[in-house]
Amino acid sequence: METEFKESINKAVNNANLTGALGKFSEAYKVNRAKAYEGIDFEELRGRIAELKSYAAGHLEQLSEEFAKNAEARGAKVYRTSEPAQVREYILKVARENGVKTVVKSKSMATEEIHLNQYLEEAGIKVGETDLGEWIIQLAGQTPSHMVMPAIHMTKEEVSDLFSKEVNERLSSDIPRLVKVAREQLRPAFLEADMGISGGNIAVAETGSIVLMTNEGNARLVTSLPKIHIALVGIEKLVAKYSDVATILKALPRSATAQLLTSYVSIISGPSPNTDGSLKDLHIILMDNRRSEMAADPKFKQALQCIRCASCLNVCPVFRLVGGHVFGKIYTGGIGTILTAWFDELKKSDEIQGLCIQCGACKDVCPAKIDIPELIMEIRRRLVKDQGLPMIQKAIYAVVNNRKLFHGMLRAASLAGKPFTSGGFVRHLPLFLADLTDGRSLPAIAAEPFRDRFKKIKQPKCREKAAFYAGCLIDFAYPEMGESLVKILNKAGIEVIFPEDQTCCGAPARYNGAYEVAAGNAVDNIKALLAEDVRYVVSACPTCTVALDHEFISTFESLGQTEWIPQAKELAAKTIDFSTLVKKLVDEGRLTLKEGQQLGTITYHDSCHLKRTLKVSEQPRELLGKAGYQIKEMFECDTCCGMGGSYSMKLPEISGPILQRKLRNIRETGAATVAMDCPGCVMQIRGGFDQSGGDVKVRHTVELLAEQLKD
Repeated sequence: METEFKESINKAVNNANLTGALGKFSEAYKVNRAKAYEGIDFEELRGRIAELKSYAAGHLEQLSEEFAKNAEARGAKVYRTSEPAQVREYILKVARENGVKTVVKSKSMATEEIHLNQYLEEAGIKVGETDLGEWIIQLAGQTPSHMVMPAIHMTKEEVSDLFSKEVNERLSSDIPRLVKVAREQLRPAFLEADMGISGGNIAVAETGSIVLMTNEGNARLVTSLPKIHIALVGIEKLVAKYSDVATILKALPRSATAQLLTSYVSIISGPSPNTDGSLKDLHIILMDNRRSEMAADPKFKQALQCIRCASCLNVCPVFRLVGGHVFGKIYTGGIGTILTAWFDELKKSDEIQGLCIQCGACKDVCPAKIDIPELIMEIRRRLVKDQGLPMIQKAIYAVVNNRKLFHGMLRAASLAGKPFTSGGFVRHLPLFLADLTDGRSLPAIAAEPFRDRFKKIKQPKCREKAAFYAGCLIDFAYPEMGESLVKILNKAGIEVIFPEDQTCCGAPARYNGAYEVAAGNAVDNIKALLAEDVRYVVSACPTCTVALDHEFISTFESLGQTEWIPQAKELAAKTIDFSTLVKKLVDEGRLTLKEGQQLGTITYHDSCHLKRTLKVSEQPRELLGKAGYQIKEMFECDTCCGMGGSYSMKLPEISGPILQRKLRNIRETGAATVAMDCPGCVMQIRGGFDQSGGDVKVRHTVELLAEQLKD
């Protein structure tokens, strides 16, 4: 990443006001959003939204024509264009033809997208934002940091300073007083304005109506007081039917601000009367700006389902650390990364796409069912395709794709790392490697990897067999986890096979956009894992499980390598995560844990891939409970620990604070042990505790259960 971008990250994460404001909001948002959706089947609702918005995305031209026809029949003037420059020129032309000197605006991301304010001001027209948040950032000379709450990054003290300069009076930071000042300053602007400009939350083709949702009522004043109203609407806001409005209204405020309904919902169907009896001059601009191209792209079409609620920002562990001025351009956060790549250009997303840690929290809460993490992965793939890989990454992947060389280097690293190893950890590394141990220790490479230890394990001969996919961490850093897994499955009457030709699952390459490298890893592992007839392919690493179960297939599909898809599907059908398999074996009576024990209180950390992709969260908790542990849930138990594979090495300035928050949440439970199902999370959290101090034990569920098998 560029030095300037890195500096902006460091500045943001060290801004206590920013991280404090965003942190408090994200904590409150999760609680309030859950309350707002009580009694509502969220999955059913977002399924309906995805369906109606997907239909609209597939019929943009048809719906645009229908909207224009019906809106014009009601007296509106409709202008359609693909070019932002033509939008700006049209608005300026209308303004000049009508002698417009002053414009008031309600909140509109589409006008931010085309930099309309600056254009009009350079033409001599005064433009005033009337949304409180937009007015604040206009006074500050900034761009929005959030799609719904533009000034969320600012404290009341900072706002007080801005307002004080505006009114030439020293104001306190009393919020009611500041709101009163804003009202006093903005009210005359509505009355004096020659033109009002708004966006549109929804555009209904069936009736030619636009729908506006606000909490302050400013949009109603902007659209009703000036004699000219221009609504700028991206064509992705189109829906087919008037009845579709209610479906979106049910989700948008709940997802955006955790409200049941916004204070003001305005539906404009044709021009309304002015105070002198004349009809308002209503212009509706349907702007494309590459949205049709996006709709024609089979991967990115789903991004047009976005209803601009910004819930993806509200739950993003990275966004709450760096804010929108780092994580985005005009549109911010995960969805902003995608929109930037399209509405601006792919190259402009080069840096911000790297901020995504791939935790999947955004996908879970999106009311339009957009797979934001997967689309960001596709951006990475296309960037690598366009620009190629950096030389260092090429060298790394050349090693990783050579299994014998890769494993040989890991064995050599065990010996080379001894001078830096103490108590099973590497706590300090020299020179340019020092950042890797900043804030957390790294596990020492095992003197004897699992693949060597496995040969010494005596197993009973069983009719049922399972292939164990260890992954790099269990194989070369935590072989004891692999031994525990073999012990458990043997107890259930399953013989474990360890295919020695298995290698890296390809996740590091895939998450960096190097899909060709990941495909090579996939082919090697498919050959190795399907070589013997086994019932299960089991992994105790969720990242690896997701690779085997989902990503091999999607990687081949993305690259058009169809010849390996049938074998990838065969492997996926056999793949199962450790906890799900053990829960199944316990339920079938094939495996029994010691009963009646009181082993004390532990807490549990949900790894991102296990909970969000594999949908596994209760199984490990049930198993630990049966074993005799009492689980005390930590705050934000399913929030990312900051590991993110190579993310923690590329962006330690972000990974580190996320880890510290996780460690604090674990400590506050008072539990002596924290359990988890991911060796990557073990590496991150165990290493964090080693450096920050404390006697909390960090254990993989497989180890804890292996210790409690009934004889």
